[in-house]
Amino acid sequence: MPTDQDDQQKRRLEAGRRLFAQPCQFLLSAVRVDDFPPPDLPEFAFCGRSNVGKSSLINALTGHKSLARTSNTPGRTQQINFFQLGTQCRLVDLPGYGYAKASKSKIHSWTKLIDLYLRGRPNLRRACMLIDARHGLKPVDLDIMSALDVAAVSYQIVFTKTDKIKPPELAALEERTGTALRKHPAAFPTTIATSATKQTGLELLRAELAQVAEFDPIGYNPPDANGM
Repeated sequence: MPTDQDDQQKRRLEAGRRLFAQPCQFLLSAVRVDDFPPPDLPEFAFCGRSNVGKSSLINALTGHKSLARTSNTPGRTQQINFFQLGTQCRLVDLPGYGYAKASKSKIHSWTKLIDLYLRGRPNLRRACMLIDARHGLKPVDLDIMSALDVAAVSYQIVFTKTDKIKPPELAALEERTGTALRKHPAAFPTTIATSATKQTGLELLRAELAQVAEFDPIGYNPPDANGM
């Protein structure tokens, strides 16, 4: 017999389905802060090491094969790309950190841009920090997590490419990561395991983001300069 918890989960999944069933289209690429769109809608940022699968996950979530540009070359995304999801929110594809085939000056430039976005975007509701399930948390991920803690940016670990490992390995990874997250105050306490290839975990991630995206039905009112 269905329980209240079952009904609540169904409502969450349906809210996620409805949110991501809306048309999604590329809005703009930003190479400097002045390029950012006005902070008038909730935004969800996707960050992670180069080649972690950010673009593939965005494509899978929105049901588009080529909305976000994918590449086998690490560091291909070199701007902050904004995507408009219906009239309710935006998805933001951040350049990958770590290895990239680019000059040191260019890497420094877009790393600074990412930092300015994460620290100064008042309408950023949550950062989805993507972790390749085959590799788990690396030192560079822990550095980014610490920076997000200092900036008080709420973030959630999302495992990608979980079809590449066996269920017992995934369970062990989730347990290790859960232990690590307890040391990070800005981290959401639960993780989500996804596979863009197998389409697994997408419903849960959509539901999570839909819940975070909830705002006054009269209209979204972004925080003022004082965060109020």
